[in-house]
Amino acid sequence: MHFSHETVTFLPYDTTTEDFIYEGSPARGEALLTSSPDGYMGGFVKVAREHANVELVGIESPLGSKKGSGSGWITKEAFEHFTERMIADLKAQGPFDGAYLSLHGAMGVRDVAKPEAMLARRVREVIGPKGFIAGTFDPHGNEDDEFLRYANLAFCIKYYPHYDGALQGERAARTLIRCIRGDYKPTTATAKPPIITPSVLQWTGQSPWMDLVQRALVWEARETDVYVSFYYGFAFMDAADAGMTFQVMTNGDPELAKHIADDLAQTAWRLRDDLVHGTKVYRHKEGVALAKQALQKGAVPYVLADHSDRTGAATWLLKEIIDQKLSGCLIGTIADEDAINALRKKGVKVGDDFDMEIGGKLDVSAGKPVRVVGKVHTVSGGLSRGSSQAGGSQLWVSVKFGDGNVVVISPYLSQIVQPQSFTQLGIDPNAFKGFAIKSRVHFRRGFYDSGYAKTILLVEPDEPFVGTVRLEALNYKYLKLDKFYPYGKNVTYPPVKT
Repeated sequence: MHFSHETVTFLPYDTTTEDFIYEGSPARGEALLTSSPDGYMGGFVKVAREHANVELVGIESPLGSKKGSGSGWITKEAFEHFTERMIADLKAQGPFDGAYLSLHGAMGVRDVAKPEAMLARRVREVIGPKGFIAGTFDPHGNEDDEFLRYANLAFCIKYYPHYDGALQGERAARTLIRCIRGDYKPTTATAKPPIITPSVLQWTGQSPWMDLVQRALVWEARETDVYVSFYYGFAFMDAADAGMTFQVMTNGDPELAKHIADDLAQTAWRLRDDLVHGTKVYRHKEGVALAKQALQKGAVPYVLADHSDRTGAATWLLKEIIDQKLSGCLIGTIADEDAINALRKKGVKVGDDFDMEIGGKLDVSAGKPVRVVGKVHTVSGGLSRGSSQAGGSQLWVSVKFGDGNVVVISPYLSQIVQPQSFTQLGIDPNAFKGFAIKSRVHFRRGFYDSGYAKTILLVEPDEPFVGTVRLEALNYKYLKLDKFYPYGKNVTYPPVKT
């Protein structure tokens, strides 16, 4: 089964039933089992089918939201609609020895606390107390021990960028089958050091985040049948169980599970200052000025990563690029569904004159529309938003303007994570001196890990909007920020008993 969503609860619009319904979604049977060959599901299916006498059944499940990671609260109606259909299909096709749930961990549903745990409870009611349930998670999950009240196993991606989704799916399949056959008796322990961080700071390619991942890997290497899940937490979902979490599974050894969970949590607490303050983020004006310096010094290509834009429509960086007359910059993307619809209606084609205001409008964090004057550079069907969603079915338009700049207009937020993605749009990334993209950390897989970009600049607007590193500016309702480092004055770990 699959129900995965990273919810940005501060966005001004909800994620509805219709956002999960498109060609290919919901998926069922083999269509679900093959929906993500390089992700959790692909890893799970591959290993499960390597075992004899295993039958896999794909339960009807929604795939990702059309809005991608720019999605607000899921409506209760949408959550209940898909959950009821999933449970009905589970009942119709059972009985089952086990269930695998491909989840995220930061799903936010209006008036539903801890929806992943609720889904596990509903599945448990169907498969009964003797069945086993395994889940896979994103490290940006806001998890505690509630899911494991109903499920038996949880496996979380370790790296950010997320390189090991398929590996965690493989582990889930192998261990779930071992549980069913009586070879693994899962025992878990959970520890939550009171640390909260915005996701742009959580890059595991540098210390101390890299050190915590390595310590988890060492524990898994030292001890047989130990699995460590390290949830960094997701600060942009307003949830009572937000923040960092370590979860450890052992084969029937509760003392070892607790020892490892406590060790990792205390290690994180000792490293807390660098975890929070180890990454430099610039305001847009300074970032663009530094990009111009990189041009002069030949430290190109540069990347301006506009990490805080959660709608995709934000124009602050585009305006600064125009105002400072930055040249040779490929901007991908500005989300503007209305502009795309207007261009479609006009029958837009390459070479057309272009004079439109684009972006902005969605909310205050998106800013005002910015006028771009130039010529249509490319017209394409866009990029896929995940391996399960076919590309080429949308309209994306790029416009050449200024001194060799190109801006890509898309209907929704898109994180460009590698320069080669632009080739799908008919754009040669090697023709540009720099890039302005909407991404927190995932872009590093294509622009940094490969040695492609010489200069990396993380930027955000002057004001602390939706995706800001300045979490104290966000209007939390459920999350108590003063209970976390670095926001609470008297936060300790382990907590002082009174």
